[in-house]
Amino acid sequence: MLSLAYPWLLLLILLPLIPGLKRQADQPVEAPVLPIGHWLQELPGVSRSGRTASRWRILMLMAAWLLLVLALARPQHVGEVVDLPVTGRDLLLAVDISPSMEEQDMIIRQQRIDRLQAVKYVVGDFISQREGDRIGLLLFGTQPYIQAPLSFDHKTIRTLLDEAGIGMAGRATAIGDAIGLAVKRLRDRPQDQRVVILLTDGANTAGELAPDKATEIAAAAGVRIYTIGIGAESLIQQGWLGSRQVNPSRDLDEALLTRIADETGGRFFRARSLPELEMIYESINMLEPADLEGKRYRPVTELYAWPAGMAVLIWLGLQLIALARGREEPPAHE
Repeated sequence: MLSLAYPWLLLLILLPLIPGLKRQADQPVEAPVLPIGHWLQELPGVSRSGRTASRWRILMLMAAWLLLVLALARPQHVGEVVDLPVTGRDLLLAVDISPSMEEQDMIIRQQRIDRLQAVKYVVGDFISQREGDRIGLLLFGTQPYIQAPLSFDHKTIRTLLDEAGIGMAGRATAIGDAIGLAVKRLRDRPQDQRVVILLTDGANTAGELAPDKATEIAAAAGVRIYTIGIGAESLIQQGWLGSRQVNPSRDLDEALLTRIADETGGRFFRARSLPELEMIYESINMLEPADLEGKRYRPVTELYAWPAGMAVLIWLGLQLIALARGREEPPAHE
């Protein structure tokens, strides 16, 4: 249907009539005349005295004025209501980028890579499979920060994850602060879709918010947290006195990560190798997307350009006529 965005502007149509009506009230005339404001007398095709203006030129000027006012009122074509179904979840990926993530205990194609490289490799594929989800990226070390807000732009999320570097957020691990920031970002989202996937290889060693308190806040806010502890449990290191077997994940606080997941309705996963990490994200990927409230809108097509363009054409036509007649008139002789 057709509608006007500013219908009250149509009152401007009466503006040219006001000076004429005022003159009629002050000095009545014997014959009816078309009231023309002083501004109209200055337009092309109308003499300055207003006595020699032809009716059709006046009508064209009035038509141009009507079209201009109509354009100002913004005519629009409003289409039928369109439903936009939106499905999916709001997933916030919280990734530890502290220096311990530099430990090279992950293997891909017979080559050792560090933990952060493994995360980029696996999480990149995970992001590409979550079509319909809003995904955000939170990086944390000594301090957490949002690298990418919740967005459907998964390509940008993957790029920002690939650009993350070890130690960019400090040299410690603030798990509690990371959870607190994640809850702050998700608290305004629909409750059934608030999901955090937190990955770390250590324990809470920094931050102002204790992890247990942050977990309590997350549970109260309805934020479900899936925790992933990454790191091999056995690694052969070569030294001056020969090789020795060490546990590179000795600092991982599995009890804390399990408690965080249990109290928020999530689940704790342990990734000791790259295949295990892939299986973990495949398990999380099996989460059924919950329907969000669909958006409704009416497509609107602006039509103001048509009356505005016609008004301009009339104006230009009158200008050309006035210019042509000016050239035809013989020069005045003294």
